[in-house]
This record gives sequence, C-alpha cells and structure tokens, in this order.
Amino acid sequence: MLAATAISQSATDPLSGLVLREVPKPKAKPGWALVRVVASSLNMHDLWTLRGVGHPADRLPVVLGCDAAGYDENGDAVIVHPVLADADAGRGDETLDPNRALLSEQHDGAFAEYLRVPARNLVPKPDWLSFEEAACLPVAWTTAYRMLFTQAGITAGDRVLVQGAGGGVASAAIKLAVAAGAVVYATSRSEGKRAEALTWGARAAVAPRERLPERVDVVIETVGEATWSHSLKSLRPGGTVVVAGATSGMSPSADLARVFYHQLRILGSTGCTRSELVAMLRMLEATGVRPVIDRTLPLTDIHKGFQLMIDGALTGKLVLNHMKETP
Repeated sequence: MLAATAISQSATDPLSGLVLREVPKPKAKPGWALVRVVASSLNMHDLWTLRGVGHPADRLPVVLGCDAAGYDENGDAVIVHPVLADADAGRGDETLDPNRALLSEQHDGAFAEYLRVPARNLVPKPDWLSFEEAACLPVAWTTAYRMLFTQAGITAGDRVLVQGAGGGVASAAIKLAVAAGAVVYATSRSEGKRAEALTWGARAAVAPRERLPERVDVVIETVGEATWSHSLKSLRPGGTVVVAGATSGMSPSADLARVFYHQLRILGSTGCTRSELVAMLRMLEATGVRPVIDRTLPLTDIHKGFQLMIDGALTGKLVLNHMKETP
C-alpha cells in the first residue's frame, strides 16, 4: 500500500525526510481494527516529527498522520480517535496515561491506504459529516474543544481570546467558542486571516500584541513565545490561559509577578478523550458548526501540502484524499 513515511529528520529541511513509498499492509491483530482510510489531514505534529522535535530518531521510519476517517472492516464509516492509551491508567482520562501516544508516535499513522488502531479508538462517523470534514476533527478540533470546555469551562457570555487565528486549533477554537455563546477576540499577523476570523463570528480580530477592546476571561494559547506576554496582559484578574502548543518557541518570560498578583491560572492541555470527541460531535450536530478546510489535495501531493503549512499559507485545515470510492 502507498504511505507517506518519515525516514529521517532535519530541522532546516524537514521535507527531505518524507517519502511516498509502498509499505506492507497492516496485519490483523487481536483487539485492533483495520481502517481503509478515505481522508486524513495535516497537523503541526507531523512537521515536528520531520524536524526531530519530540520524536526520537530511533522510532523511524514511521508512517506519519494523526487524523483519519474511513471505513472499518465491516464497511462502516468511522472516525479514528488518535490517542492510544489506557483510560484506567489515567484515572478515566486516557490523556493522563503516562504511556499514552498520539497516532504516528509509537505506531504507524494515517497517511496510508490502511491504518491499524485499537478497536476502542473507532467512533462512528455521522452521516451529516463528510469524510473530509471528519478528518479535520481528531487532533485540532478536539484539542480546541478540550481547551475551551474541559479545561477552561467556558460558558455563554465569557470573553475569549484566541491567539494565532488561522491555524487548525485556533480556527476550531473560534468557531466552537462562538457557537457556545462566548464573545471571541482573535489575533493574527495576516490581515486576510483576521478577516476570516470575523466571518467565523469573532467580535474583533487584531494584530499581534495589539490591545483588545476589553480584558478577557480565557486565552487559548498555541503560539507560545511570540504571544505569551500579550496573553497574560489580556486577562482579567483571576483569568485563565490554556496552553496546548508553542509554534513560535517554548521559552517565554514567565512574568510571575503578573501571574500571582492578578491570580491568573495557567493550564496545560493536550489531546482529548474518546468521550470528548463524541461530545464534540453532538455539539457540531446541534449547532451546525463545521471545520474550516483550506483545501483538499490527493495523498500523492503531500509534499505540496506540507510546504503550504511551512509557508504559513493555510487558513484552517489541509485535507488529504486517499480514495473516493466506497468499499
């Protein structure tokens, strides 16, 4: 079967280590399910792996890809929950299992014709959701959902700042927070992405470090070093910043004086539980909210897709089509 495989890592030329090649089809395994992948989507996690960040070289080669939707062995349409873990080890929350792994970290990922995952990681795909839309959800959208509702506990009327509008998590956070009745502000270096954020329901979209019309209750932070100071300064006393990434760098000034004087809360967040994915699907059905898809490319154009991500040319998610026919 055809698969996009990371065979080496480079901080300066990450795509040099990505090859499309034929690999063996996964074999049956007790308790695991085989999925014929229809669509997948790119994540920064894939790019970090190619750059050698957070992924040991001794785990190469590995098929990349964290997001997938397709058909199981019975021909049923499914979405793949990407966190492979033992929920009991995390006291009911598989994201807290010390041995958890995101798809493509310890097991081959989704950028292939077939994917093997534990059977419990399959979630039925609703008929009202296309395969392309479904492939956007497992990482970026559930990350945003957990940040907003599990970690920050936002409710209608809350003021929420989303840093870095345009990325997969940020676009999801804006749309989900708006759907929940929050007042949403967004930032982006791109005038075009700020304009897009307004169409998704943001009340205002400003340039990075620009002062907001009011202080916010919650900041959704995935940019890191470049926006951290602005995130803390934008919070009301007692406000919360939820962090799930640091695309611009992971060593910001802590500004501890501001944190303790204003009694700010800083919460980390990563991944999601299977139940959170199911809950988010119910929310999407009820509200009509759908993922932002920048474009769709065939799996064979995966290098082009990654280059668009590297260039910052995407707004929302880039989806890969693996097949179009039903099984």
